[in-house]
Amino acid sequence: MSLFSHRAHAGINPSKSLDHKYRCTVIPPWFINTASLIVMGLLVLLSLSIGVADFSWSGILQSLLTQSANSDSSLLLVSRIPRTIAIILTGIAMAVAGMIIQVVLKNRFVEPSMVGATQSAALGLLVVSLLFPASALIVKMSVATIAAVFGMMLFMLLIHRIPPTDFLMIPLIGIVFGGIIEAVTTFIAYQTESLQMLSVWQFGDFSGVLAGRYELLWLTGALCVLAYIIADKLTIVGLGDNIALNLGISKRQVTWIGVGMVAMMSAVVVVTVGMIPFIGLVVPNIVSRLMGDKLRRSLPAVALLGASAVLLCDIIGRSIRYPFEVPVATVFGVVGTVLFLWLLLRAPSEQ
Repeated sequence: MSLFSHRAHAGINPSKSLDHKYRCTVIPPWFINTASLIVMGLLVLLSLSIGVADFSWSGILQSLLTQSANSDSSLLLVSRIPRTIAIILTGIAMAVAGMIIQVVLKNRFVEPSMVGATQSAALGLLVVSLLFPASALIVKMSVATIAAVFGMMLFMLLIHRIPPTDFLMIPLIGIVFGGIIEAVTTFIAYQTESLQMLSVWQFGDFSGVLAGRYELLWLTGALCVLAYIIADKLTIVGLGDNIALNLGISKRQVTWIGVGMVAMMSAVVVVTVGMIPFIGLVVPNIVSRLMGDKLRRSLPAVALLGASAVLLCDIIGRSIRYPFEVPVATVFGVVGTVLFLWLLLRAPSEQ
């Protein structure tokens, strides 16, 4: 079974199909990665320059020449740089997490918010905040991670009997499943008068990111490095159970490692900046159409494109109602919904 379930209908050997796809890649991977890196660099400069507070690069240059801090350098170090780093790490984490869960479930139309991961993390975070409000941030993150793992386990049990070829039913079930968890979370927050606290986690927003409030996101960077290290094993698991068994790969072990990584990435992002949907759905699909399904080849492009996408949406959110901000989750939710519908409608025509 390949990553694209509709290949099973055509009776195509997955390994031959993937090899053919690699040979037919028109755009070289190095060109895509270089272009993505250049675009991300330009967006980083634009992100550092945009904001409500007065800021000028001439002030930064003057601070460097005189070797003394001023308002521009303080703003850059305390607010602009931490916010930009948080945006980049969030985009990378959610895009890579989406790629991993798509490989594990052998379905290109799922992402962490469609398998109950982010919703379960928010539920666990709400519960621990209500029961133990003075608990440390690492405790809240651990509880959110455990809740995300249990939510994903329950989702995988729900889809266990669904034929793998029914690749559109799985994301639909995931949307309903995530909606139920989110409804339960909202009900608990309503009963405990915690709706305002819950809204912080349900809508991804970087306006409150300052130095000292985002460092937990570096953990997602380490998990992305781990994903790159085991990329070949994940690719083999995505090709099917028989192929993984013949090559001596433990499907169960690799699957649970992938699930744990996705749960931890989702929990850290929800705890730090809140939910941002559709990144893990749109970005991996775009990269896969350009570079194929081999993770070791496409994972760097997924990470770069994910960071650039979130940077662009954050810049749009800060610009369209200046000096007010529209949350990144809202901007990317609109764009992601359109792209998701396009992917759903385009898939049958490719069979």
